[in-house]
Amino acid sequence: MDLADKIRVIPDFPKKGISFKDITTILKDKEAYKYSVDSLANICRELDPDVIVGPEARGFVFGAPLAYSLGIGFVPVRKPGKLPGPTELFEYDLEYGKDSLEIHKDAILPGQRVIISDDLLATGGTALATARLAEKLGGIIVGFVFVMELSYLKGRDKLKGYRTDALVQF
Repeated sequence: MDLADKIRVIPDFPKKGISFKDITTILKDKEAYKYSVDSLANICRELDPDVIVGPEARGFVFGAPLAYSLGIGFVPVRKPGKLPGPTELFEYDLEYGKDSLEIHKDAILPGQRVIISDDLLATGGTALATARLAEKLGGIIVGFVFVMELSYLKGRDKLKGYRTDALVQF
């Protein structure tokens, strides 16, 4: 299956000059969604992870079914104030400011093998921040998996030294 054909491209969204890649068309297509999760699972199996970590919100959409498929746990990473238990915070720079993410302090055990899953690799900021949170808890990042990558934004460069896979590249 050619997943690139299943991704809707919306010109000038959210502003003029941006060509937005919309994955909701994959989500509503049962065959494309299953193919995406199964393809990510095939990549992950060879890395033998203990847990999948996914940042909100679309990291949940692929990460949770991926963890289920592999028979392992899923750990959500959220914006500050959204997780109910004690958390670790990681603040990171954006192109025009700062952002931050949180993870439960007991979400990952030291030495656990972690794969970070998200829908999109763009600049790499969210992915790297998610990795730093997992590493802060003692997790070992064995790879990143994405449904699509916007390679012209060079996010893979931020993840240098980590295995990084994407099903589709634009």
